[in-house]
Amino acid sequence: MAETLVKICGLQDVEVLKSMKRLPVDVIGFVFAESRRRVSPEQAAELIAELAEWENGKPPLAAGVFVNPTLAELAALLSTVPLKVIQLHGQESADLCRAVKAAFPQVQLWKALSVATSNAESAADDPYSLHHYAGAVDALLLDTYDPAGSGGSGRTFDWEKIPAYRQAASAYGLPLFIAGGLHPENVRELLDGYAPYGVDVSSGVESNGVKDIVKMTAFVERVKQS
Repeated sequence: MAETLVKICGLQDVEVLKSMKRLPVDVIGFVFAESRRRVSPEQAAELIAELAEWENGKPPLAAGVFVNPTLAELAALLSTVPLKVIQLHGQESADLCRAVKAAFPQVQLWKALSVATSNAESAADDPYSLHHYAGAVDALLLDTYDPAGSGGSGRTFDWEKIPAYRQAASAYGLPLFIAGGLHPENVRELLDGYAPYGVDVSSGVESNGVKDIVKMTAFVERVKQS
């Protein structure tokens, strides 16, 4: 079985990033959308420069998280910030995804989809819609539906929905990441039960709103354990 990829999202502090350099993290996420974790292009460029000094294997990919950006906004940011991944976390259509992929072929394009926490909730996407993204994106990410925003709620969704999404994503050759409410205490349950391609964590490895090296280490170790 292939090793599960780890993405840690919402990094803002250079010293915190330096403390992580021994961890086998695959992707580091920087938030450019409205959020308490938002960074400026200047901050992101400074943080990304630190990735070249990673000590444990190859440097993590730098991912930028956006909500409903325009092509012009993406172009302006990519002119100064060397991202390897654009992660779209809003209501971007498959047609917009294709336009972004065509405009910026040098970066990967990931699309986040919202999944309901219960059948009573109305989520924005379902596994039967994934065919729209075939050829339009490089990976998909499932996150918990949040009617008040575009993710980052710290809540899990109904994991029993994962197999249907995974089957649909696999049919179109799309890797599937899982986000939403993950933390060191529940990530092994997710991996053992559903074996996603990758996991994405943010608030679950924070203490008082700040990334916690102890929690990040525990999370990564539990994902990467054989």
